[in-house]
This record gives sequence, C-alpha cells and structure tokens, in this order.
Amino acid sequence: MGIWFYSLASVFVVSLVSLIGVFTLSFEEKKLKKTVLFLVSFAVGALFGDALIHLIPETFDKIHSKATASLFILFGILIFFGLEKFVRWRHCHIAECDEHASPIASVNIFGNIVHNFIDGMLIGASYLVSLPLGFATTIAILLHEIPQEIGNFAVLVHSGYTTKKAIAVNFFSALIAFAGVAIALLVGDYASNFTVFLLPVTAGGFLYIAGSDLIPELKHETKIAASIGQLFAIILGIAVMASFLFVE
Repeated sequence: MGIWFYSLASVFVVSLVSLIGVFTLSFEEKKLKKTVLFLVSFAVGALFGDALIHLIPETFDKIHSKATASLFILFGILIFFGLEKFVRWRHCHIAECDEHASPIASVNIFGNIVHNFIDGMLIGASYLVSLPLGFATTIAILLHEIPQEIGNFAVLVHSGYTTKKAIAVNFFSALIAFAGVAIALLVGDYASNFTVFLLPVTAGGFLYIAGSDLIPELKHETKIAASIGQLFAIILGIAVMASFLFVE
C-alpha cells in the first residue's frame, strides 16, 4: 500500500505541473525564455543524473548479463526515437521552434497523452524497485515536465485554444499518467521481470530526451554568461540526483 500511495501521490504532483502554463501569461517573452532555458538545463542534469547514477547501475545490478542490459537501454532510446518520428511527440520548450511555427493541436494533444502515460509507468516501475529510486525518477520527470508543459500550453494557445481550454486539455491529458502508474504497479506485482526490464528502457528514454531534445535547444544560446548559467543548472540537476545516493 505504501508503494501505491507514493506512486499515486507522485503522479498527482507531476499532473499539477500541467497547470503551470497560466502562470507564464504575465511573463515578458524575454524573461520567459530565460526562465525556460534554465529549467531545461536543470532538467538535462536531472535526466542524465537519474539515468546514469540510479537507473543504469540498478539495471546492471539486477540483470546479470551486461550485454542484455545494454541492449534494453538501446531499446529504450529506439522507442523514444520512434515516438518522436511516428507519433510526433515533440519536446519543444521554446516558442520559436519549428513545431510551433506550424502547430497541430490534435497531434500535440495525442503526443502529450502518450508522454504522460509513459511517465506514469516509469514512476510506478521505479517505486517498485525502491522508494529512493521512485523519488529520484519523480523529480527527474517533474523537472522535465515544467518546461514541457509550458511548451504544450504555448502550442495550444497558438493553435487558437482559449486560455481556459488550453489549461483544461493539458490537465486532463496529464491525468492519463494515473492509468500508466496503475498498470505498472499491477503488472509489476504479478511479473517481477517487467520492472527489471523497464528500468533500462526508462534509462534509454531519459538519455534520449536529454541528449536529443533538450541539449540542442540550449546550443542556440551563445552568450558566455547565459552558457555558464546553463552549465551550472545542469550540474545542479546532477547534484540533486546524486543526493539520493545518501538516502539509499
């Protein structure tokens, strides 16, 4: 019951992030962009940190064949690549990106639903392994969700949705994460191997998101001060993930 409580509470907190778009309305565009880039940098560190400090070591500990474990990590990368190519799940966080130039609201909503369902499964699977791993994965997803949801909100508003409708659509699509976490916990109870093999897939997904989607966005900023700030934020994200080693 403790695992269910922590998993559902974590998904609930992550789902609340879908409402963050409304708070960006009062931001000046320049200030919003700087804030989002800092959050993206922080998310990069958290995703890399969770994958390399927690998920992959845990995977190698539970899957005795290192080659098999590595193949599942690569499988996770391919899964997330496939989602972007065929479902067009985009991790856009900046208003000027190509996806926002020609937004397709329905595709964005569908991609967000898939995204949130997988997030729920990842959170549930992590808590089945240990509470510290569950907390670390939840924080990594939470930090990534903040700029992600700002991007989703911008796409919907730019597509003609009213502010209230955009917030409602974002929130209800976020609730699909509860289905993901429930499936992960139910299947995990009856098939322990499910959790073991979902961990490297999760790690591969985190590596793909951070390396393929987020870091390229940071490269557009070339000012020295801003670049140093991004590097600091990445290190801070890694440090947050590393701090959970003292809890385990």
